[in-house]
Amino acid sequence: MIVAGCDEVGRGPLAGDVVAAAVILGEYTPEGLTDSKKLSEKKRLRLYSEIENHAIAFGIGRASVSEIDELNILNASLLAMKRSVEALGIKPDHVLVDGNKLPTWEYSAEAVVGGDALIPSISAASILAKVTRDQELIALDQHYPEYGFAKHKGYPTAQHIAAIKAHGVLPIHRRSFGPIARLLKT
Repeated sequence: MIVAGCDEVGRGPLAGDVVAAAVILGEYTPEGLTDSKKLSEKKRLRLYSEIENHAIAFGIGRASVSEIDELNILNASLLAMKRSVEALGIKPDHVLVDGNKLPTWEYSAEAVVGGDALIPSISAASILAKVTRDQELIALDQHYPEYGFAKHKGYPTAQHIAAIKAHGVLPIHRRSFGPIARLLKT
């Protein structure tokens, strides 16, 4: 039976896409897999490389800032997860999804609350999604250095809010999110 794990990252930030990953691990399970938020950046990067090199298949999916604003963050997250499973290149027999909601799709699936800390394939997906999104925000920092994306990764920190107030709302900001919506009204 081919089982994929699926998770998303980036629901809370004010900027950037929501990114999901799906992973089919197979026989090899990298040592130290857990929820990506519990790992140091160094460990995440090491595991990212191991997962890429040893997984049977992995796929990355995303929902754009405009899709987040149009659909809402929950539905955009589910769309990103669906896209990540479709990007696997192998149709899984079953998908284990971190959380309590499932995307609308044809796959046999199960939602597992806290699955990113319990199920290796979901942990692997969590790591791939987080490293992918973090790298994208670090790249955005090169274009918009005054916003500090490399440090806060788009989350609503005091530094990020101050930068938005000082420099304005960017096209990569989620206009439907309260702090951005309020700033656009002023």
